[in-house]
Amino acid sequence: MASEAYHDENGNANVGGRDEEGSTDHDAPALSCEQTRIFDACKRRDIDDLQVLAVSRGGFLSDAIRRQAWPILLGFPSDQSGEQKGESDSWRHLQRHRDEDQVKLDVDRSFVYYPNGAAGSPLLKIDNSQAQLDLKKSELSDLITEVLRRQPHLCYFQGYHDICQVFLLVLQPAERVTAVARLSALRIRDFMLPSLAPAVAQLRLIPDILNAVDPPLYAHLSRIEPYFALSDTLTMFAHNVQRYSDIARLFDVLLAREQVFSLYIFAQIVLHRRAELFEHDEPDMLHFTLSKLPRDLDFEAVIADAARLFDSHPPETLHSWRAISGASALKTTRPIHHCIAQSLDDGHAYFERQLRELQWAERRRRALKTIWSNRTLVAAVLIGVGAVYFRKTPLWGNLVAWSTAGHYL
Repeated sequence: MASEAYHDENGNANVGGRDEEGSTDHDAPALSCEQTRIFDACKRRDIDDLQVLAVSRGGFLSDAIRRQAWPILLGFPSDQSGEQKGESDSWRHLQRHRDEDQVKLDVDRSFVYYPNGAAGSPLLKIDNSQAQLDLKKSELSDLITEVLRRQPHLCYFQGYHDICQVFLLVLQPAERVTAVARLSALRIRDFMLPSLAPAVAQLRLIPDILNAVDPPLYAHLSRIEPYFALSDTLTMFAHNVQRYSDIARLFDVLLAREQVFSLYIFAQIVLHRRAELFEHDEPDMLHFTLSKLPRDLDFEAVIADAARLFDSHPPETLHSWRAISGASALKTTRPIHHCIAQSLDDGHAYFERQLRELQWAERRRRALKTIWSNRTLVAAVLIGVGAVYFRKTPLWGNLVAWSTAGHYL
């Protein structure tokens, strides 16, 4: 099943010659062996092996292999569309989703980095003409709209289209909707709630990771909130990573590992930039620097180091982990085997549970705010109620009697 050909950074077949790092074709036998291992793991649906291979150098190597591995990691066979299967275009007759206007705005701004020039996909062999670009934007709009109409409880967020365009470029048309639907309901569900509070709660884990491995760097960054990581964690890094080969490679490991692993990836990127960050003291400058990814980032080193970081300091050892909801995708995807076995109905149930928790937290926040703004009145009422209560109790009567008797002695 494995081919002697390998794929370059554009996903195009390359027999012999050199890859993007300048390796000569003497590496072809080793590459062919690695391909065979991945295909064999896919055939056996061996999640443990796929996790190891996703972390190893090169990940799944090519889009041809990704089209077999990604569906398995997302919990559906690569030759069927699973839970989203239905009559062709039947979704067009479903009720319009409330966020479709924003979807249109974002899709109009899509495909900024890829495909463009040298960065592309074998599924997108185009001449970068406006007509071809418009066609891909139309396909992206349909993909997002179908997923949202079939799961109307999900809330669209800006950057979701960045994730979806990667799936559009890698997977075959018949697999895209199921893949994105399962990703949305089971992996990035926390970001598709009506509040960003769960997403912000996730960010609190990044300082915990840094503190565990590098306290001086943690202290240096403690003056700023970890909001600098929001864009990358929301979009699985698809918003800021500019090379198609890099983002496809990152998706290999992000789909193979638990959802929380993306936070370890970001923390490891911060650790790799340690020297650069100590050059800045101003909080605004630190935030700006951390909110942008370096163009020359060695993602292979980041992935390997993040895996070791995860093993050394698992989520359960982090202080903020206890504050993460039990219905959060961070916990329901751990271990990943549980997530793969879950259905879209399971995802919906977790969504509703998280929604109830958010609503309760909002009611509590409003109640506390009301109490604080009327604290003088509340204090007066409590004192008055307390006075009435004590006057009616036997203890109060005994105290009065004792006091009166003592007065006449």
